[in-house]
Amino acid sequence: MTSYETVQYDVEGAVATVTLNRPDAMNAFNAGLRADLPAALNRAGNDTDIRVVIITGAGRAFNPGADLKEGIPSSVEQMLNTEYRQTFDAIFNMPKPVIAAVNGFAAGIGLSLAVAADLTIMTEESFLLSPFSTISLVPDGGANWLLVQHLGYKRAFQLAVEAERIPAQRALELGLTNRVVPADELMTNAREWAESLAKRAPLSIWATKKAMRLATHASYDEVFRMEASLQGQCVNSEDAQEGVDAFFEKRSPEFKGR
Repeated sequence: MTSYETVQYDVEGAVATVTLNRPDAMNAFNAGLRADLPAALNRAGNDTDIRVVIITGAGRAFNPGADLKEGIPSSVEQMLNTEYRQTFDAIFNMPKPVIAAVNGFAAGIGLSLAVAADLTIMTEESFLLSPFSTISLVPDGGANWLLVQHLGYKRAFQLAVEAERIPAQRALELGLTNRVVPADELMTNAREWAESLAKRAPLSIWATKKAMRLATHASYDEVFRMEASLQGQCVNSEDAQEGVDAFFEKRSPEFKGR
């Protein structure tokens, strides 16, 4: 186990768990967390022994957004484009799946963090909230893009301007989360899910993530061409041959990520 000032970093097998660790502040973003979280995510992304990453929060909440006790700086535009952006770029560009395990609630840019992950699991008591219209601010952390992508413009706009609380079950219906589980089963379920994904072919997961992330904003032609290119890279890999061999030999494949 390695701890940063505001993040706890644990590795078990091929799974890294990054825990936002400011429980007294419900894990709100301060300067330390804005630096520690992308550092931990990039560490996991660059570690070839890690195949899946879990993000969760210590204590009662996942993340409520920015720590308003620090005030709202006049340089918030620069802060979003540099400090916060690093976290989301780390998730989007990482060649492995990221699971957000949402305990308690995720609000503000915390909602963005939960939705930006490749997969999301919430407790039955968890909820998502975009509260910006109540304090005369705009959703950030890519929330406008993320919510419109998932929900369409009208539903996303209504959710944002009415600051509607989205319970976990409603989030599941809307496609903002993949699973809803009892609170005491959150991390067990998240780890089992991660361990299951870790057994899948890493190159396949990387390529699928890359193509599907592109598909959120590119044309059919662009995605088709990327698929073809990625398939060309995968088909000649050792793992592809291992997958075929294991299929015919009726055994579980042992993927190496190459």
